[in-house]
Amino acid sequence: MRIHHLNCGSVRTIEATYDGPRPAPAVNHCLLIETDTDGLALVETGLGLADVRDPIGTLGAEWVEMAQPALAEEETAVRQVARLGYAPSEVRHILVTHLDVDHCGGLPDFPDAQVHVLAAELHTAHAESPSFRYRPAHWAHEPRWVTYEPGPGEEWFGFTAVQPKGLPPQFKLVPLGGHTAGHTAVAVHTGDRWLLHCGDAYYYHREVEDAKEPHPLMDLVQTGAEVHRDLRLGTQARLRELLREHGDEVETFCAHDPWEFARYQGADRGSGLDPASV
Repeated sequence: MRIHHLNCGSVRTIEATYDGPRPAPAVNHCLLIETDTDGLALVETGLGLADVRDPIGTLGAEWVEMAQPALAEEETAVRQVARLGYAPSEVRHILVTHLDVDHCGGLPDFPDAQVHVLAAELHTAHAESPSFRYRPAHWAHEPRWVTYEPGPGEEWFGFTAVQPKGLPPQFKLVPLGGHTAGHTAVAVHTGDRWLLHCGDAYYYHREVEDAKEPHPLMDLVQTGAEVHRDLRLGTQARLRELLREHGDEVETFCAHDPWEFARYQGADRGSGLDPASV
């Protein structure tokens, strides 16, 4: 299994809270995974072609003003998939952490894919759209939804886990509540460790360090978007515990932190990871 890390939509430039990292545009961190038996799987889609070509119509004027997206066609997942030598139809599975505009904008570019999402998220997105958060243009093509109701059963390092249909055991949906009604992380096993794409469970790498430190600007965004504050903060506390106890087995990253994304750019790290420079 080979994993490519893609930035599928740069947005406004932010600064770190400490000396060292240079200011950088926030990202939309996606994964393209070449599975051994089940074709290509995409974790998140970022912004899509329609968003780049008609941002006000698809993303909404308020979101565009807030996020200041770069709107670069070469950053869309479908263009990056093509640069890696694949056709959009070869993406058989898309796993989304949630359906905010910047996480599912590329769905129309992969109309043949099955889209895995928690049922509560899909229900809420349909009920509340159109809104700042949910834009119906992203699912007007009627995706092949595969929905899940988390419940007792399988666990993953003490978290509830869901096995996505049609994918091998190296993939798990790991519900992480608080940001939206049906927010989930996506866990992928690389062969020697788990990668946990945490979506918007946190926004800044220092939030999951022992000395918790939110990012002033990003914290405004995440607190404004949360649907359950105590649950969101509890999720972050559980992620800190996960990293303390199992940091040798699990790596976490969120959707928008550019410095986390930079970890995976450059050279192959020897565990099936093939960072894409975009």
